[in-house]
Amino acid sequence: MSATAVVDLDDTEGLLAADRHGLLRAASMAGAQVRATASALSEGDLDSVRSDAPPRTVVWVAGRGTASVAGSMLAAVLGGSLPAPIVLATEAPPWIGALDVLIIAGDDPGDSALVTAAAMGVRRGARVIVVAPYEGPLRDATAGRSVALPPRLPVPDDFTLARYLAAGLAALEVVAPGVRVNLAALADDLDAEAFRNSAAREIFTNPAKELTQRMLGRDVVFAGDSPATLTLARHACTVMLRVAQQTVAAVGLADVLVALGSGWGRGSGEVSIFHDEELDGPLPNRARTIVLTSDEDRPAISARLRGFDDVSVVNANDVPELGGAGEVVSGSTEMPGANRPEKQLALMAVRLEMAAVYQRLIRG
Repeated sequence: MSATAVVDLDDTEGLLAADRHGLLRAASMAGAQVRATASALSEGDLDSVRSDAPPRTVVWVAGRGTASVAGSMLAAVLGGSLPAPIVLATEAPPWIGALDVLIIAGDDPGDSALVTAAAMGVRRGARVIVVAPYEGPLRDATAGRSVALPPRLPVPDDFTLARYLAAGLAALEVVAPGVRVNLAALADDLDAEAFRNSAAREIFTNPAKELTQRMLGRDVVFAGDSPATLTLARHACTVMLRVAQQTVAAVGLADVLVALGSGWGRGSGEVSIFHDEELDGPLPNRARTIVLTSDEDRPAISARLRGFDDVSVVNANDVPELGGAGEVVSGSTEMPGANRPEKQLALMAVRLEMAAVYQRLIRG
């Protein structure tokens, strides 16, 4: 354990006692948030914007936080397969019109940028979907001329990525012909991931705790090997800062390979037997690079990184097992094609968020 850790990761009672703000419960709510969105979809909340004709564009307007992250993820993994392009924006584009779908995503119904975008969308005749608390100025600007998917469960903003992803998938199903999603199955998968990462599970069967263990006492870099996983890496940085109060970095895998090739990280484990912290000062933290990738790309990424120390490859279907050097091995039981990219991102997001919670709790 690190010198700053006062609670052991396998001390269930100690972790629960340290969780004075209910962070573990909040991080475990991803499945419930997706299930609530599935209920809204099945109840017909989006039926009024359903159409058999694809829109010209789907414009995702979000200013900050998990709403913006979700839009970037959806565009990265689905943009090339949809009948209409996904446009990411912080305000309604000037060309918005009746042929477009405008999705307003955020956590503040008084955000002037969101309110202005929504008002422009309804004025221009676009189909407007509000994925935000439907109250205040946002409701006044769109009442009767939009559909809303407000949050049905109270969850802290740091843990709402799953809700925005689910809302985006639900919206795409009703506005983009041919798109089909199974939100109920996704909710079950996220519940299973949260259970695997629960406080009662020991490190060697708990992906989030195992990830936390690798990060202890290290300078951490999260790397993505694609636009989607790079977005996830940046989300990991945000949640580590806001929840774990730990500063980490996010970069592309190409940058990591260049740094490793130039000698970065080599020799970081060499400690002189003559080193005295009182005289020489504390040793600098060693670096740990965590590469986020898809289940399909993991073998190729692992091969590219073979031989480099202090590099971990993480994908959705990792199953930590006891083994040499604590290496994580894949335990996927998914049939080919069953593990969609958006599902993989959501599963890894839950794991990273719960790892951030454990980073916070072990300090007591």
